[in-house]
Amino acid sequence: MALIELRDVTKAYRRDAIEIPVLERVTLSVSEGDFLGLMGPSGSGKSTLLNLLAGIDRPSSGSIVIGGTDISGLSEGALAGWRARHIGFIFQLYNLIPVLTAFENVELPLLLTSLSKKQRRDHVMTALDIVGLGDRTKHYPRQLSGGQEQRVAIARAIVTDPTLLLADEPTGDLDAKSAAEVLVLLRRLNSEFKKTIIMVTHDPHAAERATHVVHLEKGTLAESMEVT
Repeated sequence: MALIELRDVTKAYRRDAIEIPVLERVTLSVSEGDFLGLMGPSGSGKSTLLNLLAGIDRPSSGSIVIGGTDISGLSEGALAGWRARHIGFIFQLYNLIPVLTAFENVELPLLLTSLSKKQRRDHVMTALDIVGLGDRTKHYPRQLSGGQEQRVAIARAIVTDPTLLLADEPTGDLDAKSAAEVLVLLRRLNSEFKKTIIMVTHDPHAAERATHVVHLEKGTLAESMEVT
């Protein structure tokens, strides 16, 4: 069953009187439970496509349907609510708040919900246990390694049990060992917890963790390939 349907999605930005095309008539279907690797050179439109899927940006034309909702037609308010319920975003540079502990960073998305304090704590501890950091709740980002920071960021992304996990170069700032641990964790979230994941990466080793890979070239999709 297709969770994501992109149909003829085009995105261009205007700079003064000049229109700069980024994506050109991209059509893509992603099934529920897939782990899709999105590859391509710098400037090919990978991050733009991820931002469109997250509802952070809007297409110039075409439609983006996720879980039966055409998000390209939602108002800003409706889109913000939809994003909070359905999207978990993992960034290359973690984006943790330095003055908050690991627990408090992971709890942040839950503060916008109607969950009680105890329910929030249960959700946070479950997420931190999944990423292997249940014993680091009171540590601040500066007291953690880069790999641990990224795992806290992943816990924050999954704490709301989102429909879709979007990862933008999640291993780009990590050493080889930490990167491998994060990739094992993402694969586990996909295989064990059935999370649908779309991961932007330029690293062929990272892409090998995905179930299949698509390539963006100058804003258009090249052929996809299955990963065994």
